[in-house]
Amino acid sequence: MTQGGAARRTVLGAAVVAAGGAFGSLAAGGGSAAAAEGGQGGGPGGSGGGQGGGYRDLPVPTVIGHRGASGYRPEHTLGSYQLALDLGADVVEQDLVPTKDGHLVCRHENEIGGTTDVADHPGFASRKTTKTVDGIAVTGWFTEDFTLAELKTLRAKERIPALRQRNTLYDGRWDVPTFEEVLRWADREGRRRGKRVWLHVETKHPSYFRGLGLGLEEPLAKLLRRYGRDGRGAPLFLQSFEPSSIQRLSRLVSAPRVVLLSAAGTRPWDFELAKDPRTVADLVKPEGLRWIAGFAQGIGPTMDLILPRDAAGKLGAPTTLVADAHARGLILHPYTARNENNFLPADFRKGADPTAYGDAFGAFKAYFEQGIDGIFTDQPDTGLLAAEAFRPGRGDQG
Repeated sequence: MTQGGAARRTVLGAAVVAAGGAFGSLAAGGGSAAAAEGGQGGGPGGSGGGQGGGYRDLPVPTVIGHRGASGYRPEHTLGSYQLALDLGADVVEQDLVPTKDGHLVCRHENEIGGTTDVADHPGFASRKTTKTVDGIAVTGWFTEDFTLAELKTLRAKERIPALRQRNTLYDGRWDVPTFEEVLRWADREGRRRGKRVWLHVETKHPSYFRGLGLGLEEPLAKLLRRYGRDGRGAPLFLQSFEPSSIQRLSRLVSAPRVVLLSAAGTRPWDFELAKDPRTVADLVKPEGLRWIAGFAQGIGPTMDLILPRDAAGKLGAPTTLVADAHARGLILHPYTARNENNFLPADFRKGADPTAYGDAFGAFKAYFEQGIDGIFTDQPDTGLLAAEAFRPGRGDQG
């Protein structure tokens, strides 16, 4: 299931050098069924060039490249995804939003002023506007106002240049990829590597887009079926902060599904629209987890729901969320581990520079000690080195 000791450390060491440059049919027990069924054959995309098991056969803790290797390259570009894979990420994440003509593209948000050079295109100046997305007023340029052909004239850039100035070296190197391009890339890489390439795919603002007549789930399911990633053993997770999107997907495909969970006092936007009074704090209780297990195989909580931070930003006592979720057959993929002081708990910061690396390995150790099944990280190479000590058969070996 996992590579052991020295061989894997050699691969990771080389990677570090490179880095410098209604309910569905799968209920709480669905994980075991998915693992038993295994992967699809060698057709388009299903196996990506090799047989494989279901999500229960992934290394644990699983390291998920958050928006690719976004600690080193502009997020949601083929360059970021490729580097995450080259660094050894077990799974690579994509966030999906639609274009005006209904194509699914990979952006963390539909507002693209901060992640592309759209502001440098005079012909698109009139497209700048203010919209209310999930109850929040946002000003900028939005994917739903561009055709795919128009969007392809833009180039991607670093989202947080003040914190990741080195990443700006790669501004303009890549365009905005469609999800179909990512599926083709994953197939090619799978064939080249002789093993399936796993993806973690999020529907962004699904209720908002459905209100515009640009529902995400149906075109996503169509692509998954076309590329053989729709079955229980598919090398792919589906995720959303809106449980109703996951429920809808559960009726369209059988691929494993994860409900994302934000801060305890918040409510999913689809709950707001439906006047559902439950908050995330209710969903992480045993009753809420039992409800989620009726249509999903896992949860993706913010790490604060597992290890809360105190007023000073230091880690406090763990909650019972890991044990409670596991008791209901759910895996946990919390988010997001990053190397920079700006994002680390106060316990693990080094110095006053927010852009400098802190004790990321110490933070990963604290996270993995909770028994989580995987984690999203902007620096997959760091996550993999930290995960080695927690993977079966490794223990405290040097």
